[in-house]
Amino acid sequence: MPRAKPVPPVRPADTDPLSERELANELAEPDDDASTDPATAETLTNGSLARIFHDIGDMLEVKGELVFKTVAYHRAADALAHSPIDIPDAYRRGSPPRIPGVGAAIGDKIAELVETGRMRFYDRLREEVPPSLVEMLQVPGLGPKTVRLVHDTLGVETLEDLRAAAESGRLRTVRGLTEKTEQSVLEGLAGLAARQDRMLLGKAQRVIDQLSAELRDVPGVRSIEPAGSFRRRRETIGDLDLLAETSDAPGLVRRFTALGSVDLVLNRGPHKAAVRLLRGPQVDLMIMSPGQAGASRIHFTGSKEHNVRLRALARDLGWSLSEYGFLRIGEDGEPLAGADAELRTFRDEAEAYAFLGLPFIEPELREDRGEIEAAMAGRLPHLIELDDLRGDCHSHSDWSDGVHSIEQMAEEARRRGHAYQVLTDHSQSLAIARGLTPERVAEQRRIVAELNARYEREEADGTAPAATPAEGFRLLHGCELEIRADGRLDFPDELLATYDVVVASLHVGRRQPRAELTARVLTAIRSPHVDVIAHPAGRMIQTREDLDLDWEVVFGEAARTGTALEMNGSDHRLDLSDTRARAAVEAGCVLTIDSDAHRIEEYEFLRWGVSQARRAWVEPKAVMNTRSRADLLAWTAGKPDRVRA
Repeated sequence: MPRAKPVPPVRPADTDPLSERELANELAEPDDDASTDPATAETLTNGSLARIFHDIGDMLEVKGELVFKTVAYHRAADALAHSPIDIPDAYRRGSPPRIPGVGAAIGDKIAELVETGRMRFYDRLREEVPPSLVEMLQVPGLGPKTVRLVHDTLGVETLEDLRAAAESGRLRTVRGLTEKTEQSVLEGLAGLAARQDRMLLGKAQRVIDQLSAELRDVPGVRSIEPAGSFRRRRETIGDLDLLAETSDAPGLVRRFTALGSVDLVLNRGPHKAAVRLLRGPQVDLMIMSPGQAGASRIHFTGSKEHNVRLRALARDLGWSLSEYGFLRIGEDGEPLAGADAELRTFRDEAEAYAFLGLPFIEPELREDRGEIEAAMAGRLPHLIELDDLRGDCHSHSDWSDGVHSIEQMAEEARRRGHAYQVLTDHSQSLAIARGLTPERVAEQRRIVAELNARYEREEADGTAPAATPAEGFRLLHGCELEIRADGRLDFPDELLATYDVVVASLHVGRRQPRAELTARVLTAIRSPHVDVIAHPAGRMIQTREDLDLDWEVVFGEAARTGTALEMNGSDHRLDLSDTRARAAVEAGCVLTIDSDAHRIEEYEFLRWGVSQARRAWVEPKAVMNTRSRADLLAWTAGKPDRVRA
């Protein structure tokens, strides 16, 4: 394959960055007959503007532009897509609106596009950067520099070219690339389709929040709510389902399909519609009749298997269950017609379940994993809720790989109403995370003591935040203790004994045989000073496989020693998985539900941890951090006495 024309690089990072105007001016003018696609001045919409600015951000990333510029274009695209104002129309009328994330330089580009139907900067970028190169950025671990390198050296322009180069061993001939790079690329390509089709919970929540905000004020709308796998809190989400109660179904459908973030309208009817969002998932909107939404919520929440069981129960009682309600059926199993026809509808799900003789079944349980039988027998679990958590046993600061300071992390936890937050910065051998040496541990402990003395004074004089619980707030000193590749723990027992809480985890040597990996985890579980095993499977959803552990042995030893297993709430971990967590509790293990927050915003991960626990049928009594601070500290201090023979 001949070498491809190199992608022109931008200025090196060690020179003064170009402004948008300078970068545009540096590019030669395109031919007069060139025109910006996919929109003309007459057909421009918020959505087409957003698509163009997303394209610009992608192409600048391939060219190696500074990150802040690529991010600026993507943020501007998002702002345009979700703006309630018709942006092109406002520019045509000579009154450009103020749009968050859109500055003067980007505003000039919008004006040029609206006035002329073309944007010279965009046209030049499209000449220089083949669209297929942008697609390569979706391959995990393949950054802009490598994409440009394999393009310029090997002529690789498509994902198939990339696959062929990796399979033939040609990638490793490029300077700086190795056989390991080839293997990583092939693994990334193999999983790319699945990753493109599935979202993590956090992204799904953001899309739902944005759409709900844009539709909630449509006249006639009473409610907008998610359904489907997101409502059941599956680990990854494909299509999104939205349910709406409204008195004007056609009006809501029109507004939904005309949103600036809509890339393609897949279907549209008087009571439902489906769209694909710009750089986003398919979203199905279903309209429910006000006051009659019980059956609809059940039907569209699923799962399929759960609904099949409910329909069978309904038929046994002489009814056909659908999204519309319960329809009376005859002896032949067909719905009655004419004067005998009868349809029962219900205001909410609890009433619909009660019609089948069942108590309300929480959405997270609706997977046909025994919930129907448990409901019939009156044995449904009392599921844990976010408010049951008294604190969080796993968080980081900027002393290791966190973003915010110790004080900032503590203050945010206190503001949220926690009774305690455990600071668990990494131990010394995890250099990539700036793990703490024993000397830095001593320095950190002094800061923790000073903060706690201040909190005690503020609670005594009544100046503590209103959310502070009756028992007060304290920052507990802990660590995330590395289980080394040779099986040793990263700190000696003498140092570990000085911590309030110790969580242990395994980050290195992940490819060892099952017996060695399991033995390393058991070393931590059996330590008299290790209280929690953090993210036990070590997985990253969609990007890193689980550790190959003997889980039956791990659960048995954790139960025997009273060592807690963590349910990590980070949406790219959710570790333990729901099935493993349920098995762990059945084996007699205790759990913690933690955020693993590395910045204050990530305390929100606790809600995903709780959702995962609810899917695992976990009750509050099985979770250590539902206990008071005094009880938690008594538990950690008494580990040697918890060990069962």
